[in-house]
Amino acid sequence: MITYIALLRGINVGGKNIIKMAELKKVFESLGLFNVKTYIQSGNVLFKSDESEEALRDKIEHEIEAVFGISLSVVIRTAAEINQIIRNCPFSEAQIKEAEALSQVESLYVLLLLHTPLEEKVPILEAYKSENDEYKIIGRDVFLLFKNSVRNSKLAANLHRLEVPSTMRNWKTINKLADLAKDI
Repeated sequence: MITYIALLRGINVGGKNIIKMAELKKVFESLGLFNVKTYIQSGNVLFKSDESEEALRDKIEHEIEAVFGISLSVVIRTAAEINQIIRNCPFSEAQIKEAEALSQVESLYVLLLLHTPLEEKVPILEAYKSENDEYKIIGRDVFLLFKNSVRNSKLAANLHRLEVPSTMRNWKTINKLADLAKDI
């Protein structure tokens, strides 16, 4: 069986699309998924399955809409892919420490895309890159380093221009999901 992590977009943010993690866990278990575990309220669900990513995504999105009345995108990665994201980080420790010292908040994020963006969409982000906001695209993951806050970032506000369903997680969450996946 493969260990997967489902990353739900846009739940429990700003009082919208509220889903309790205990209820979400039950939905995943009702789909026949194994060793289901949730992590924090932002919609991270770890589980085991033999099904393909695409089949799982379709089932999960459909069931969430049926049970909770919320239509949302679910991005799925295997535990191995999450570990690869950690290994692939294109920013050095020095760059990350500098950004965190300037912003005094979490500075490193990963935008997890449903699929690799179209080549013609990638240059669009260049207009929003600055000395304070950097990005690197590796496959279907966008690594983001913010020297100010992600909340004030023009780059972050324009990631939708890639036109790929996605969800963002900070580096601490990515690492915690990798750790949790070891015990699933």
